Amino acid sequence: MSVADGFTEQYEARTPESRRLYEERSRQTPGGVHANIKYYAPYPLTFAEGRGAHLHDVDGHRYVDYLLAFGALVLGHGHPALHQAIAGVWERSGTVVFGAPSSEEGLLAERIQSLYPSIERLRYTNSGLEATMLALRLALAYTGRSKVAKFAGHYHGAHDRVLVSSEPANPRAGETIASSYGLPPFVVEHTFVLPFNDWAPCDALLREHGPEIGAVILEPLLGGVVPADPAFLRQLRGFTRELGIPLIFDEVKTGFRVALGGAQGWYQVAPDLTCLGKVIGGGLPIGVVGGRRDLIDLCSPLRSPKEGGPVFHSGTFNANPLALSAGLATVGVLEEPGVFPALVAHADRLRAGLEQAGAACGFQVRTAGIGTVFDLFFAEEAPKDAPAWAGTALERRRAFDFFAMARGVFTKPQHRLSVSTAHDDATARKSLEAWAGAFSDLGRALARPTAS
Repeated sequence: MSVADGFTEQYEARTPESRRLYEERSRQTPGGVHANIKYYAPYPLTFAEGRGAHLHDVDGHRYVDYLLAFGALVLGHGHPALHQAIAGVWERSGTVVFGAPSSEEGLLAERIQSLYPSIERLRYTNSGLEATMLALRLALAYTGRSKVAKFAGHYHGAHDRVLVSSEPANPRAGETIASSYGLPPFVVEHTFVLPFNDWAPCDALLREHGPEIGAVILEPLLGGVVPADPAFLRQLRGFTRELGIPLIFDEVKTGFRVALGGAQGWYQVAPDLTCLGKVIGGGLPIGVVGGRRDLIDLCSPLRSPKEGGPVFHSGTFNANPLALSAGLATVGVLEEPGVFPALVAHADRLRAGLEQAGAACGFQVRTAGIGTVFDLFFAEEAPKDAPAWAGTALERRRAFDFFAMARGVFTKPQHRLSVSTAHDDATARKSLEAWAGAFSDLGRALARPTAS
């Protein structure tokens, strides 16, 4: 029996109702999920309730939640400030959407701009995916160019222009590999793939092809957890400015997570355009594109035909009052004195405890991340780029996450871990005990003879 067989049997025995519901959904929708990222084999858990730092699945099991809706729930599940904010929209307006401007739009914009000085103007979208799509459209319109440069292994949402070499499994720089069937050949042909944290080849490619490139987009932390080298990020900023190429920071994962002012605040490097999502909606769908006035104003409906007219951007549910109010409430809590530093300190304690628990069981493990989100790697050193990430013991990590689930700690297998204001000393103790037990379970599973 392999390690995978061991934890799969245990998982299926514990979660029969999740399995039944998954099979039922699979008759309704492809793969039983409505977003591919929500799937993991043999089937994903189905949840019935979320409160504070905990999730309850349909089989009656309780988990400390570190997925937190892929990092969006920085206040945890059901925070009173969010409940009050959302209920307030109903009470004040009697509806959930106007299809026209609301007072919340300017209030949240003002808070975002106070924390992100690079954002002179902004537009709301309904997701981080839509934010990166609009940011690229603005940059390409501004430059009049058609080619995009992105980084190997960086993910910017499920739209055509960025679904190239976006998985650590196909990570080599210079290789433009379609990350989905159905991409037009134009997309692959008009995309350059750069190496993360390796300036010399970036310098060479940008010097050679700079006049063709209309935008450079990256996650300042690969996958939200692998940091850019500060010198690398400064070189990229200086060189794109010199070449007149708009630099886009995709801070959907890192905004309000690395620091209140995002990775750009932590690094003190200002991009031309910033994409935000996840945390800024408090768990409701939202995205933000912000940046230089001359770039953002390209989508103004006031642009005349002599100016080329506007870059088209629209959406019935853009600037939804529920999401804006939830975002205002979330930022308000995070800005309270001591709240964000306490979150970072909590994450740091968990990271140290994870590494110590792994070492006690004979595993070489390292964590990576800045601020309130981190990831665990079975490796001697934390990875610096996508090839190194792909070279870690990913199957061990997957097995570890399933063993941790069986002990009451949840994240999607092989996914980063996020903390919230709802996580406290009690959840930390529970989690560290569960992780220590999961390392022991993994050690025993690896020691068992496997079938030939």
